[in-house]
Amino acid sequence: MALDRPSVRLGLRANLAQFTLLVGVNALVGGMIGQERTVLPLLAERGFGLSAVTATLTFIVAFGLTKPVANLLAGALSDRYGRRPVLLAGWCFGLPVPLLLIWAPSWSWVIFANVLLGLNQGLAWSTTVNMKIDLVGPARRGLAMGLNEAAGYGAVAVTALLTGLIAARYGLRPQPFFLGLAYAGLGLGLSAIFVRDTRAHVHRESASYAGPGARALSASEVFSLTSVREPALSSCSQAGLVNNLNDGLAWGLLPLFFAAQGLSIAAIGVLAAIYPATWGLGQLLTGALSDRIGRKWLIACGMGIQAVALGLIASTQSFGAWAFEAVLLGAGTAMVYPTLVAAIGDVAHPTWRASAVGVYRFWRDLGFAIGGLLSGLVADHFGLTSAIWVVGAITAVSGLVVAVRMYETHPRNRR
Repeated sequence: MALDRPSVRLGLRANLAQFTLLVGVNALVGGMIGQERTVLPLLAERGFGLSAVTATLTFIVAFGLTKPVANLLAGALSDRYGRRPVLLAGWCFGLPVPLLLIWAPSWSWVIFANVLLGLNQGLAWSTTVNMKIDLVGPARRGLAMGLNEAAGYGAVAVTALLTGLIAARYGLRPQPFFLGLAYAGLGLGLSAIFVRDTRAHVHRESASYAGPGARALSASEVFSLTSVREPALSSCSQAGLVNNLNDGLAWGLLPLFFAAQGLSIAAIGVLAAIYPATWGLGQLLTGALSDRIGRKWLIACGMGIQAVALGLIASTQSFGAWAFEAVLLGAGTAMVYPTLVAAIGDVAHPTWRASAVGVYRFWRDLGFAIGGLLSGLVADHFGLTSAIWVVGAITAVSGLVVAVRMYETHPRNRR
């Protein structure tokens, strides 16, 4: 049988070609979000005449309600049918997104485009995460997640910068969204022609797995463990939710905050790029670092640094200060993002790991919707600055929860 072939080996070096291809595919997935980061909040205000912040952020709410469900489906479907079909389905949902944004005659089209974007991101990004975990095995899981997330959010940063520059020169539509159209076509083509499934690697790792939870678990059991019952898994889930609550604020509200302070579109594009650029590049270090020093304290400290950065953004009023604080926010996020997924992989058994990652990503990406609603409501009633302060306080509490409740998950660092 194919599962017993000696050619099925775990490890980064043994699977370097496929791993590198998947890094590139995930960069294209990230670029699909990046096309919106600078332009869409401004387009809502200047192109569609939306004045209420809550109404403007409805596109993030639509994305944040759809992507979590897609994450759950991606995990369950990947465990049942394999990774590659789920990846291809994700790209099929992504293809229409830039066209809808280009042609949208009303804001409802933009909301529908972000429903499709949520499906694209949930299915495609979740699958590349699972495939990289499958390929590298347990020893280099943090490094694998660092490379994966660095590629994705590096592409977010580059695309946010490029679309800001394009919009400053040519306008908010249609030119900035041509990048997204290219990303979707290339991502689907590479995935269809060159990506191979990794289920054989899951079976190979399962044969030698020594961790807990080897029996088959139902979907409801995995959901319960990852959401509430298992201390490390549930701590990661709440931290992921709050982390993306921050990102929802950075995506939808900070461009409006900076515009209200008088910054140009090009300057807002630079700030919108600095945060995910630092986040993306920082993960090249933090993912591997978590393999050496463990997961727990990187996560707790990263949440604390994000809280400090948000407080400083709300307190300062210059481009230079905001640029430094965007770096700080990105550094804190880099400490958290790959480490959370690696911790989920440490605890979950290979046979239900993709489902556990899907549940974690369900809670994490629900943070987009909660962040959009919460920051929009607070901003409409108390102002943009107050919304930033509220999200910063929630982030600090989340870090404390990790410090108190989570145990160290990396096998080398457990006591």
